[in-house]
Amino acid sequence: MPDALPAVQPDEARLAAEIDRLKAAFPKTRELYREVCALLFFRFGITPTANRLYQLVKRGSMSTPTQVLGEFWVELREKSRVRIEHPDLPAELQAAAGELVAALWTRSTTSAQAALEALRTDAEAEKVSARNEVASRQAELERTETALEQRTGALLSAQVRIQELEQAQAAGEATRQALETEIARQQDEIGARDRALVQARADFSEELEKLRASAGLAEERLRATEKRALLEIERERVASARLQKELDAATRRTEQGEARHRSELQAVQAQLADARHQAGVLEGSLVAVRDASAGYARELGLLREQMAGAVAPRSSGRKGGAVKVPARKQPRATRKAASAKKPG
Repeated sequence: MPDALPAVQPDEARLAAEIDRLKAAFPKTRELYREVCALLFFRFGITPTANRLYQLVKRGSMSTPTQVLGEFWVELREKSRVRIEHPDLPAELQAAAGELVAALWTRSTTSAQAALEALRTDAEAEKVSARNEVASRQAELERTETALEQRTGALLSAQVRIQELEQAQAAGEATRQALETEIARQQDEIGARDRALVQARADFSEELEKLRASAGLAEERLRATEKRALLEIERERVASARLQKELDAATRRTEQGEARHRSELQAVQAQLADARHQAGVLEGSLVAVRDASAGYARELGLLREQMAGAVAPRSSGRKGGAVKVPARKQPRATRKAASAKKPG
């Protein structure tokens, strides 16, 4: 694909390039601002402002482009003023003539500026037209290249398809020959199978006759078996009736046994209640006996103390009389236990 034509450099790009050139040529800030003012006004027809100058140069403070711009306008007005000096003309006429020449110069400058603007407009229009023409030619060239690429791709695809079809045709020819060989083999096998089928039909007919004869014999044996089965069923029915009677009798005996068991269970439950009552009584008696035993232990301790006290005087005076042991009273707990043991 051929290289595209270079685009026309816009005003902003050219302005930036010129300012970069001026920055390299004028290192001092005020001189640089003055040259940029002249560049904007005379080369590009742009009325310079302090903000515009600062945005383009970006040096110093904001007061610097303001001062330089004021000096530029003063110098421009001084240069545009024309002095007419002639010794024979009065001062008023000299001033009027100067003003007239200045007006003429201003008007000519304005017309020249207008002509410059017209030329610039025509140049811009031609630039835009040339740019559009380049774009249309480039688009047409891209469409042509795209169509060419598509046709080339289609041609390559067609060639690949032709090769595939040739390979498929060769494979189909080989397959056809293999199928013809297989068909011949299948036809031979079909002939052999037909002959085998005829022989099988003959064998089947003979076997069928044998089966029919066997079926007759089997049917006779089936009738005899059916008779025996009916006799067996009758015997089983009689036996089932007898078993049903025995089952009814067993059921009645079971019901009688359950009634007897229920009565025996009630008697056993009554005996268990009596036994529990007697166990409670015996438990009370056991508690009373334990209390009596504790009383006996206390009395035995008292007796041992009394005997110890009696043995001491006897050892001191052996001629003394015998010590009388007081009669032991029956504990109250023992009396309660004896009364509890008596049947009520």
